[in-house]
Amino acid sequence: MAIVREKVLEVEHYTERLFHFKTTRDQGTRFRDGEFLMIGLEVDNKPLLRAYSIASPNYEDYMEWFSIKVPDGPLTSKLQHIKCGDEIITNTKAVGTLVMDNLKSGRNLYLLATGTGVAPFMSLVRGLETYEQYENVILLWSTRLVKELAHKDFLENLNKHQVWGEITQGKFKFYPSVTREDFENTGRITDALFNGSFYKKTGIQPFEKDKDSAMICGSLPMNLEFKRYFEETLGCLEGNGNTKGDFVLEKSFVER
Repeated sequence: MAIVREKVLEVEHYTERLFHFKTTRDQGTRFRDGEFLMIGLEVDNKPLLRAYSIASPNYEDYMEWFSIKVPDGPLTSKLQHIKCGDEIITNTKAVGTLVMDNLKSGRNLYLLATGTGVAPFMSLVRGLETYEQYENVILLWSTRLVKELAHKDFLENLNKHQVWGEITQGKFKFYPSVTREDFENTGRITDALFNGSFYKKTGIQPFEKDKDSAMICGSLPMNLEFKRYFEETLGCLEGNGNTKGDFVLEKSFVER
């Protein structure tokens, strides 16, 4: 596995549990929107790496990342202290199932995320191919607290952005939700879809497997709940590298 060094360009801390950073991008690093790399630090002269979804689109010359902070985490306990000018290490071969190649084209693409599971979708909502394949791209994202909705203002104004608005062409829709504080939308996004309150509130037509697709990234319980819903309730086919399906999720996070 080829390892390269990247320089930290920006760091932003949102809460005591969440931060975001931007790094340089080696010319040899190639990825599709929605994929992840192994990134980390050298600890005791050895690479300590973990899988992180790339949160920036593949045409940019930099890479963005979201990370939680775990006080006793082998990597995050150290990574949370990085600052501009520091170096991280990454591999150069990205992988992952949350890519457009694994889905059928259609009407609506639902991006379903909790917490830092939004990272691959931050790449996809700015991706050129995303809007070529779907009439609408709908991000449903829930966090525990309002301040954990990092880039909320950016996402709410994505269609108006001077650069990315040219890509989205008004097709992007954003539904943020918070589970532990008062907010315009409260509760789990699973409930919002299952009980129909999301459709009633937004006026968007309910998910139809012959017209719509979904990507799922978040907590293990949410991933499993949505997987059962799409397969057992709606009769959807899960996509993979060999078959284009109605929905995809990252296999690394799902166990039966």
